[in-house]
Amino acid sequence: MTSLYDIPLQTIDGAPAALADYKGTVLLLVNVASRCGLTPQYEGLERLHERYADRGFTVLGFPSNQFGGQEPGTADEIKTFCSTTYGVTFPLFAKADVNGADQQPLYTELTAVSDADGKAGDVQWNFEKFLVDAEGTVVARFRPRTEPESAQIVEAIEAHLPR
Repeated sequence: MTSLYDIPLQTIDGAPAALADYKGTVLLLVNVASRCGLTPQYEGLERLHERYADRGFTVLGFPSNQFGGQEPGTADEIKTFCSTTYGVTFPLFAKADVNGADQQPLYTELTAVSDADGKAGDVQWNFEKFLVDAEGTVVARFRPRTEPESAQIVEAIEAHLPR
């Protein structure tokens, strides 16, 4: 398996990036969309980001237009929507495919990880969440309907925060 830290990424502004930029930080990676019934999850994601940021945690958003065309905007439109509608301050990355032939390599690694029911494979819909520990290992996967501030996610974050 490739180290998640070594996979090249691009910020929503087009700058080169990598998860290595967040080494030592617990991460919640989420494929996001602006026109989805689950879009209000941005609120909970931002609250998690703010609540745990000073303890070594951040949310990372990965816009994807693969589910019902629910993220059709440009990078600027996505950034503006997220900041003005939901006050998003966590990092956003370039829009990318999370499934299929053009799958972002990061998601190739993430989707190999099983959820609590032991099921790996394709991202099911917008707002699927992957928890990565401070060493870069995927430690949990949460399906789209699991709310960001659910007990399962909060407990998993707290269990992996640096002491």
